[in-house]
Amino acid sequence: MNSVPPQQRRAWPEKLAVRIPYVWLLVFFVLPLAMLLRISLSQPARAQPPYAPVFDLTAGWHGITTFFDGLSLDNYRLLGSDPLYLVALLKSVQIAAFATLLLLLIGYPIAYGITRMPRRARAVLIALVMVPLWTAPLIRTYAWMSILRPDGSLNWLLLTLHIVATPPLWLTTDAAIYIGIVYSHLPLMVLPLYATLQKIDERLIEAAADLGCPRWRIFWQVTLPLSAPGVLAGALLCFIPAVGEFIVPDLLGSLQTPMIGQIIWNAFFANVDWPAAAAVAAALFAFLVAPLAIFLHQTMRAVERAR
Repeated sequence: MNSVPPQQRRAWPEKLAVRIPYVWLLVFFVLPLAMLLRISLSQPARAQPPYAPVFDLTAGWHGITTFFDGLSLDNYRLLGSDPLYLVALLKSVQIAAFATLLLLLIGYPIAYGITRMPRRARAVLIALVMVPLWTAPLIRTYAWMSILRPDGSLNWLLLTLHIVATPPLWLTTDAAIYIGIVYSHLPLMVLPLYATLQKIDERLIEAAADLGCPRWRIFWQVTLPLSAPGVLAGALLCFIPAVGEFIVPDLLGSLQTPMIGQIIWNAFFANVDWPAAAAVAAALFAFLVAPLAIFLHQTMRAVERAR
């Protein structure tokens, strides 16, 4: 006869369900981040792996002391002394911020319009919004290269409609980068906005209308403030990956002013300088932790207010 109380038997699955996310974060986030930091403190070497020192347990205590003595902050000093990294970071932040603003201006009306559609049509519209996510990023970018080339379909349309007299140059410009980022990240903006907007209590909007509030004022003073968590979530979901974007700026942009993702890629694969690339990636991660921490703080405050 089993003497374990039913409540204790139910507690084990609950504890397991709680611990699984922590194990996932440990294996796929904390450990890779620790390896990245460890490589960033190393020096490039013509060996396999292409950095030194290497942690060797077979050498005993001498191997441990040799490993820690070989670590240094030289790669981080290089980031502060070489203006290339600062210029690339500033350009990445500029492009990511402006692209996020464009995504918000485009995505908010789309999400708001979907919430005003019949329920049967919402699922179809959400599926259409998610279509870009069903295609590989590389294929999407190559498609835009074909569209934006001088004899591409975009210039053909502009010439046919007599909007321009000569085909404008799109490729290797910041405009092409904005187009590629906005197209790729639009679902990441629309989905959290839609999830927030559909939860707004319609009775609040009806009450404001009954009090004689015009529609624009209802939107500005009721709908927009209540959708702020979705705006913040969408902005972070778009801004953070856009800062480290590589495929879009590498194929659609110019190599004269590379973004930080291109710097990391070139350091890893072209120069085979893993420590420098790891240092840039670690610095970029530290730079992006701040907006993520703000988002988590605002989310926890919203949850506490809802209680």
